[in-house]
Amino acid sequence: MLSILAQVGPDAPMTVWGMVTEGTLPVRIILLILLVFSAISWWVIVWKFLQFRRLQQEADRFLDEIERAQRLEDAYQSILSLPESPFSRVFRRGVNFFSELRPGALREGAVIEGLSRTQLEVLHLVLEKEEGIERDDLGHGMQWLAIIATVSPLLGLLGTVIGVMNVFIGVSAAGTANITAVAPGVAEALLTTVAGLVVAIPASIAFNFFSGKLGLFMGELEGFSSEFIGTLAREGRV
Repeated sequence: MLSILAQVGPDAPMTVWGMVTEGTLPVRIILLILLVFSAISWWVIVWKFLQFRRLQQEADRFLDEIERAQRLEDAYQSILSLPESPFSRVFRRGVNFFSELRPGALREGAVIEGLSRTQLEVLHLVLEKEEGIERDDLGHGMQWLAIIATVSPLLGLLGTVIGVMNVFIGVSAAGTANITAVAPGVAEALLTTVAGLVVAIPASIAFNFFSGKLGLFMGELEGFSSEFIGTLAREGRV
């Protein structure tokens, strides 16, 4: 951490670490809370980054398998060897529900009756429900980034207000308002504001970044669900 010197006397330079260790109890408590928030924030950032990177790789593999398949039955067999992913779960849920409506429909050479309008609407609802489950799962943990990005600056401001109050109380008790008496308290008060912003800014950037990633990914998933219905229609199953 960078040292910010505030000269309170020729032999007493004050550093940031000194303000932390020798600060008032409320300021130290707020800084401790911000430190915990920072650790949580960075843990969530690393977790979600790795998760979205893995999901993109799984999505690419899944879509490659789907594009190579000629028929729905071939696609279903090809994805059985792939690792679990939102795409494979939505696809299997759709295929399984379709098989419940039309038992034996996926067998080679099977002749089936198309789905009714009501059954097709129910299939849409089933796919939308599965998409909602995947959205909730992918968004898990991101709420902490939003909370930390919102609360950290407020905690920093609270520490600043408390610090400024202590400065005024000290000035009143000492009966003097020279810079030597005021500077240490003001510096300590501003330290919590800086700490709050340092914690909040990465959390805010990460939340918006991952929200955009989630939106793009869900758009791809919803597009795949529509393509799944289109494949059923193209093969005369609806």
